[in-house]
Amino acid sequence: MPGGPFVALNRPALLLTANLSNDSRTSDVNGRLWGARAADWANIQERVHEPVYRAVLNAAQVGQGTRFLDAGCGAGMAIQLAAARGAETAGLDAAEELLTIAASRTPAAAFHRGDLEALPFDDGAFDVVTGINAFQYAGDPSAALAEARRVVCDNGTVVIVTWGDPDGMEAAKLVGALKPLMPPPPPGAPGPFALSDENVLRNFAEQAGLKTLDLLDVDSPFKYADEEAAVRGLSSAGVAVKVMEAVGEKAVEDAYRNAIAEFRQPDGSVRIAASFRCLVTGPSN
Repeated sequence: MPGGPFVALNRPALLLTANLSNDSRTSDVNGRLWGARAADWANIQERVHEPVYRAVLNAAQVGQGTRFLDAGCGAGMAIQLAAARGAETAGLDAAEELLTIAASRTPAAAFHRGDLEALPFDDGAFDVVTGINAFQYAGDPSAALAEARRVVCDNGTVVIVTWGDPDGMEAAKLVGALKPLMPPPPPGAPGPFALSDENVLRNFAEQAGLKTLDLLDVDSPFKYADEEAAVRGLSSAGVAVKVMEAVGEKAVEDAYRNAIAEFRQPDGSVRIAASFRCLVTGPSN
């Protein structure tokens, strides 16, 4: 936006809506799906990813004065943590309901509603741009990453976070729990683990003009106080809401209850091992 992304840093958090018309962009649909259960996402599911957020901020050396953008920021936990380190923060997401929560958490940040493929920022506006389980879900992932490359400065950092290796990962069973309730995907459609392979992930970055600086795998187990919290948290994701619209809330919740049964602990809590792959990159030219 005019004047750069941080015009709202000294005022109550600002929410702006990008004016987009390209049919390949998906913010309207994703905004509806991810905003439907925003409170449960913010209060339960986002919190299980905190180890990932902290690892990413450490790897990108986010600190005092860092110009930081989280693309696909959800309810803003990564932005809240970055702001606590002294960073100048901004976020973009498709769901206005999530952005409202994010703004309440970090009033000094600048928040925008829009598409990852059309970031409303000037070239080189940020020192660090993160996409935490975000780029692979864009309507055009390559275009989304190219936008992240455009808005980071020449000596800046872009961190791409995706699911870790699904082989043997307990959380992968949860990702597959809804598959029987969904229609077959179109031929060639990327799945949630499309970027989990290290070579694929590196090539994805290279095609956007980014070189690999570091690669780290972060354990971030999904911990819930009880079964009810687990089901509410898992059901808050946009993909779950989409399936609910087709088959009903009960079918989705039952699928998740069955999937988490083996992960119930003796004290009634639920713990599911999960890992995430974080590729730290910088502009290659």
